[in-house]
Amino acid sequence: MTEGLLPVYRARLAEGALKEDTAQRLAVEKLQILHNRLKDYRPEAPRKVRLGLFGWGRERMENREVPGLYLYGGVGRGKSMLMDMFFEQSTVSPRRRVHFHAFMQEVHEGIFAARKRGVEDPIRPVAEDIADGATLLCFDEMQITDITDAMIVGRLFERLFARGVVVVATSNRHPDDLYKDGLNRHLFLPFIALIKDRLEVHQLDGGTDHRQARMAGRRVYHAPLGPDATAALNAAWEDLAGGEGAPLTLKRKGRDVVIPRFLNGVARASFADLCAAPLGPGDYLALADAARVLILDDIPRLSRARNNEAKRFVTLVDALYEARVRLVCSAAAEPEALYPEGEGAFEFGRTASRLEEMRSADWWG
Repeated sequence: MTEGLLPVYRARLAEGALKEDTAQRLAVEKLQILHNRLKDYRPEAPRKVRLGLFGWGRERMENREVPGLYLYGGVGRGKSMLMDMFFEQSTVSPRRRVHFHAFMQEVHEGIFAARKRGVEDPIRPVAEDIADGATLLCFDEMQITDITDAMIVGRLFERLFARGVVVVATSNRHPDDLYKDGLNRHLFLPFIALIKDRLEVHQLDGGTDHRQARMAGRRVYHAPLGPDATAALNAAWEDLAGGEGAPLTLKRKGRDVVIPRFLNGVARASFADLCAAPLGPGDYLALADAARVLILDDIPRLSRARNNEAKRFVTLVDALYEARVRLVCSAAAEPEALYPEGEGAFEFGRTASRLEEMRSADWWG
């Protein structure tokens, strides 16, 4: 009996949980090949290799190098779902699956702690700790937008690969487009070369946006507030995230911004979480960078009395709009009636217009 994600994928097709998708099937085959190569993989256990014709039959010990996989393509193609299936069926131990944004936050924390201890090269102990905890490391949504990350990842991954860590990553971008137009990008290019050397790059180029398909014909803006709206947002979370989720902590200038639930690129928070708290544009940009969909609960009616909250909400919507993050939300009223009168109502008109556009089928397409 075949082990790995291929039989699971076939079973889900048979039961109608998934639809036939040629691009997805090709990606499944790539992941299945990697699953087979990883059987009994132990990076710390070198194997005997008989040298070739000019080695006169002698043997030497070497590590078995297994290339990873870099799976990229548009939003909603099923990359995260397939990687989750691969991860669940893998027999590699230890292994870890983590969102790339959260992973880099941990790396920065580790480097900071190592520097406090006076470690001369703080990246090395961080890499060693990661390698000790994960022979197989699966990243969701690899992307580099921050110069600090860009200057770290090359040396970090070089050490991880030296330890035999096998990496599987999903991304919306080809490796050549990572950190595109970033400051001092020429210093980042060796990392791109390293990724292309150690990971097989495969495009999941299906014509179907499965996330969009799951939301096709369904409302994404729910008003008024109440049990029906909450139930609709719960259903959207289940369809788009597909699991329980966990808090995501965004590190922002020495403080933490906590998103209550996050899974597979889908974030969920309430209006109070994001707009009653003293957050600013950089915080919302960090959220838009980490999430592809935001499910936002309980947007109230706004007024001069809630002026600070209204201003933050305007800034949040602008950040989501510019990053083309999809929004599913519940609100006390339709967009044009959220801020009906008083100082600030006129300026809110642009935000109402953007909310209307973001609920449209074209936006989700």
